[in-house]
Amino acid sequence: MVKLVYVFGGGKADGRSYMRNLLGSKGANLAEMSIIGLPVPPGFTISTEVCTYYYEHDKIYPDELSSAIEVAIRKIEDEVGTVFGDADNPLLLSVRSGARVSMPGMMDTVLNLGLNDKTVNGLIKRTSSERFAYDSYRIFIQMYADVVMGLDRGYFEEMLDLVKEENGISIDAELSAEDMKTLVYRFKAKVKEELNKPFPEDPYEQLWGAISAVFGSWKNHRANIYRKLHSIPDNWGTAVNVQSMVFGNMGEDCATGVAFTRDPSTGENVFYGEFLVNAQGEDVVAGIRTPQSLTLAGKSKHGSDLPAMEELMPEVFQQLSDVRLTLESHYCDMQDIEFTVQQNKLYVLQTRKGKRTVQSALRIAVDMCDEGLITEREAVLRIKPQEIIQLLHPTLDPLAYRNIIAKGLPASPGAVSGKVVFSANHAEIAARKGERVIMVRIDTSPDDIHGMQFADGILTTRGGMTSHAAVVARGMGRPCVSGANNIRVDYFNNKFFVDDYEVKAGDCITIDGGLGEVMLGEVPTIQPKFSNSFVRIMEWADSARRMRIRTNAETLSDAQIARDFSAEGIGLCRTEHMFFEAERIVAMRKMIISTNETGRREALSTLLPMQRADFIQLFYAMEGLPVTIRLLDPPLHEFLPHTEEEISEVAKVVGMSVEMVQRRASELTESNPMLGHRGCRLAISYPEIPEMQARSIFEAATEVAKCGKPPFPEIMIPLAATEVEVRLIKTIINRVADEIAQESSIKVNYLVGSMIELPRAALQADKIAAEAEFFSFGTNDLTQTTYGLSRDDTSSFIHSYEEKGIIKADPFISLDQQGVGELIKIASKRARSVRPNIKLGICGEHGGDPSSISFCEEVGLDYVSCSPFRVPIARLAAAQATITREDMMNKIKD
Repeated sequence: MVKLVYVFGGGKADGRSYMRNLLGSKGANLAEMSIIGLPVPPGFTISTEVCTYYYEHDKIYPDELSSAIEVAIRKIEDEVGTVFGDADNPLLLSVRSGARVSMPGMMDTVLNLGLNDKTVNGLIKRTSSERFAYDSYRIFIQMYADVVMGLDRGYFEEMLDLVKEENGISIDAELSAEDMKTLVYRFKAKVKEELNKPFPEDPYEQLWGAISAVFGSWKNHRANIYRKLHSIPDNWGTAVNVQSMVFGNMGEDCATGVAFTRDPSTGENVFYGEFLVNAQGEDVVAGIRTPQSLTLAGKSKHGSDLPAMEELMPEVFQQLSDVRLTLESHYCDMQDIEFTVQQNKLYVLQTRKGKRTVQSALRIAVDMCDEGLITEREAVLRIKPQEIIQLLHPTLDPLAYRNIIAKGLPASPGAVSGKVVFSANHAEIAARKGERVIMVRIDTSPDDIHGMQFADGILTTRGGMTSHAAVVARGMGRPCVSGANNIRVDYFNNKFFVDDYEVKAGDCITIDGGLGEVMLGEVPTIQPKFSNSFVRIMEWADSARRMRIRTNAETLSDAQIARDFSAEGIGLCRTEHMFFEAERIVAMRKMIISTNETGRREALSTLLPMQRADFIQLFYAMEGLPVTIRLLDPPLHEFLPHTEEEISEVAKVVGMSVEMVQRRASELTESNPMLGHRGCRLAISYPEIPEMQARSIFEAATEVAKCGKPPFPEIMIPLAATEVEVRLIKTIINRVADEIAQESSIKVNYLVGSMIELPRAALQADKIAAEAEFFSFGTNDLTQTTYGLSRDDTSSFIHSYEEKGIIKADPFISLDQQGVGELIKIASKRARSVRPNIKLGICGEHGGDPSSISFCEEVGLDYVSCSPFRVPIARLAAAQATITREDMMNKIKD
């Protein structure tokens, strides 16, 4: 029989940390912590396989699950000495989700489960605190009614506020036991009134309701958005963790908190976290109360007047510090710990890999390598390549004026200016219009996830460094300032106030998530400098990777940026981009409009020195590294005049009437130009075009060779479908190269290759390779021609394809490995059968996508080429792909 329930606690566990696919991350870590002797409240985990079964069988559970849960509960009862549902000595439970990877706040939780009108008296007897018991009961009703029964929590918050108003008090802690009893009565009455059924009294009914709610929350709106953002498959499912309750809200000798074994913002090796005295765990992340620092250093750093745990509970703090060291040495990674203190006894409720900024991740990886916890290769694998882009975000110019109107906590580094919005929906609407926005909230909840995705920055008035806003913003790489408590937000009028300032929706503000500052207006920014940790990680990555990383560039500025990021050449120079400047577009249009070769050559003679000058700059910038130059690719209609003014200008230049220019433009117009007269077809129709381009390339290369490192041009023929096309154009290129070599007495080394962007070219790769000395897969067009889709026209429906599961990801963002990838595999294999050492690479947008780079490593391509700012991402992703492949091969050998 398949095991459905895994028990943990008391120094034993059915599972281990490597079983996270089955137990979820939380369940696997609870089992592991139990085994290594940490004080974990006993419980059990319902596996992710049950979740899969639940959805595959119309939300029906396996027959064996009920008895397995009853056995597991008896084990908890034996461990803690209480009985589930017992009126005199009740066992209370927490029910939490637990996906394979952490999804903070995305799914549902129920605390204090098992309380009813009878068991609440048993809790009073056991704790000698009527107020505590009824406070726990009202929290349970509020959570259960919301999460399980679907009753808006706003009803309960309104009733809570009303009771406080009736008693003339402002904070929950001042409510008496009688007040709590009143709330319990009113809460239950509200459930009956709104739902027309009573709040369940049977503890097992409560338990099954909570389990079903947790499984149901796997597919709630916010969880679906989070999975999509983080590429988490829908079919993974979640586990459910049921644990005996421990209470941080029984009095002043109780507490709850969240800790990080290192600073998640900076990566510094210091104990970092927050706690609340006499509170339950949800209070910390909700940001309802101002949390206190764990350490004296943290208290001093944030200028807090509240006592740190280190001074308030020194013995418990020491126990927690020991837990910190145990977990880091065991997991060899920075951990996020949730804990509760019940009557001066410490309990660890969860550990997981801590969310961190990319700056922090770099420092932690390097420091742990220096400390001997991990190897250099492991350090490289610790960094998510796509997050490197965060390092390229601008920071505030230190010399610029800053009108600082508020300060909060530096929750997530980075600086950004944008228009103020006050809701997630408004953030999305404004961002889709192309506006930069900063979402301002009192505090955020999982329901705000889609707005946080679209916002450029996040500002909250409540919450600490471990609040929902802080954790999610760090994970998304968004600048965030939290806990700016001198700001007063007025949602109704779409304004916020701070001192004498009134800021309305649409006004511009700037936030600095590294300093926790909020500024009025836009503040200029500068590009950041790379840390020593980044430099070391990239050095280790470069020593590990096999593939070379090139850039797509046709301007000197792009080439210089790419070289600063250690690009190893240019993998795609799109020569047509050199013709769109005002002076050049006129000559280009003259060439296109001309009806004979003489006219075309005259126009091309004007363009030749311009293009030659561009190539000279690129060759100097690359200092002898390869430069792949694609001959003119787009259809001529892209250069045609459209306005009356442009048509008149061209007519004047070429000496034609306006009517003749219009007629010529009409003749060149195609029904489907992206599949028509473009690429090598233009070169064959008008051989004077590749002749001019070849001459400009070789003259530039010859010029640079005289006084610099000998350049290495690779001339690429676009859109070839046959070997004959390649042969015809290659003949022109070779002839021009020979002519320049004879004129200058300087021989330039070069290659002639083909861009593979048509399915026919991929299938005929062996024949084309007989002529081409290298292949570069143009994955943008290869995707278009394989799918029969236009990249520019898919935005209206491609996301619905993703949501329906027709495709896993937009194929223009992440390479379609089953279709387009299969063509690349076929082409690579067939090309190598003819030319074993043929150079193979890709130069589409996929060259900067980590998943696509991993595929390129699998196929054995020699290089990828990407935009300049994605070069560091590609370097790291290529290294990780090499390390992963080599580790896999070693495992196979073993």
